[in-house]
Amino acid sequence: MKRPSVPSVAVPLLTCLVTLGTLTAWTATGNAGRPAKLRVSEGRVLIPTGTEATAAFLSLRNTGGADDVLTGVTGPAGHRAMLSRTVDIGHNARSMAMVRAATIPAGGALTMTPTTLDIMVSPPPRLAPGDRLTFTLHFRDSPPRTVEARAVRPGR
Repeated sequence: MKRPSVPSVAVPLLTCLVTLGTLTAWTATGNAGRPAKLRVSEGRVLIPTGTEATAAFLSLRNTGGADDVLTGVTGPAGHRAMLSRTVDIGHNARSMAMVRAATIPAGGALTMTPTTLDIMVSPPPRLAPGDRLTFTLHFRDSPPRTVEARAVRPGR
């Protein structure tokens, strides 16, 4: 049986040692295993103008080292809350489409607006300016977060 030559053993061994050293340095500097760290600011919910639905808007910031995903939302009892997005359907018309999830990037933010992502609430609750509505946000990796949205008139 022929013994392997030194160069044929040294190259894989050296590659493994360099890889291990790089991973150790990356971990030691705090770059490995830093989960998402989410902050949710108080939002606003539009005072309904009709009987079908209203919308709420929140801002989420991720100061952690990993992306997280907003997978759903729970609203007040007796009202269905869901992630939605406004989409153009042609001929200067728009429609609402349900969204299954939205990513909050590491070191970034997800800001809901009337022209991007929002939380649709149906049927709309009776709200007066300044009232607060409570939502629970559900994430892929982070624990659920409860946040309030303050009622405002549309256009504010």
